[in-house]
Amino acid sequence: MVLSSATRQNLLLDVLRSSEEELSGQALHARIKAEGGAIGLATVYRHLRSLQQQGQVRCRHLANGEALYAPRERDVHHLTCVECGSSSALAQCPVEQQSLSIHTPTGFTPLFHTLEVFGICANCKPAS
Repeated sequence: MVLSSATRQNLLLDVLRSSEEELSGQALHARIKAEGGAIGLATVYRHLRSLQQQGQVRCRHLANGEALYAPRERDVHHLTCVECGSSSALAQCPVEQQSLSIHTPTGFTPLFHTLEVFGICANCKPAS
């Protein structure tokens, strides 16, 4: 059975929403295949891009270049070490959606935002 484009996108969103963590395109593809879904890896990435453009999926890039995806409504921001690639979630969002709205040009409606802070973690920091 051939799935429609909307059905494939809904499948990707369902898997992302059911996951407690962000997923790479490959991990998302593997989960769908493990559940018996028939969708190609290139199709997964194509639909992830489309979902990003629609504002339904957010993407962040790790220091190693890997992209991780999550549903838009999951507002989690990270501190990422450029040395070892470790990443930890911030306890709360430092950017309030209301303050973002104040600073937007007329007619612009923000859907979501991403914040990634890159630096050196305590384990990688040279001893003083």
